[in-house]
Amino acid sequence: MIPPDMLEQRIQTQFFESADLLYQVAEQLSRPVAVAAQMLVDGITGGGRVLCVGQGLSALDASYMAALLVGRFEQDRPGLAAWSLDARAHASGSEDASLARQVQTLGHPGDLLLVFDTQRAPWAEVLAAAHGQDMSVIALSGSQDEELRGLLRDTDVQIRVPHSRQPRVSEAQRLLAHCLCDAVDMQLLGTGE
Repeated sequence: MIPPDMLEQRIQTQFFESADLLYQVAEQLSRPVAVAAQMLVDGITGGGRVLCVGQGLSALDASYMAALLVGRFEQDRPGLAAWSLDARAHASGSEDASLARQVQTLGHPGDLLLVFDTQRAPWAEVLAAAHGQDMSVIALSGSQDEELRGLLRDTDVQIRVPHSRQPRVSEAQRLLAHCLCDAVDMQLLGTGE
């Protein structure tokens, strides 16, 4: 059995590691987050929709983001046209193929695909489907995802969390979702303070 003081120290290390990462990347990620937020505002005000997507546990982050856009973040506002795609909705094929089919079916020019990826999932079919529908892509990923970077176009934005551990990337992506929602609300509603 692990002594309580060792367990407490390990828990504190988790907090410190997460806080250190967030502090280190604040300046580096602020520009791509601002660009992504502007893409969201332009798409939404132009009549576009936001399709949020993730594979594995990242699908939960995609659902969370869609809920924040449809519902609210910190201010009351009309719902924004967003939803989360679910690879489990279609029993046939891989997650990548299932999500690609949903993007082909539901995506339209002017819509945005918001990708959450912490585990280097296969995205080739999904991004090809989005680009085939003239959709722009905002990809939130970890530093290990070189393949995803190669699939993006110049009109897409990648927000890369420079860390190799999936839990740290996931924690940062939750904050990035909040930053995006706050920036969208600020542009649509003003500061609210």
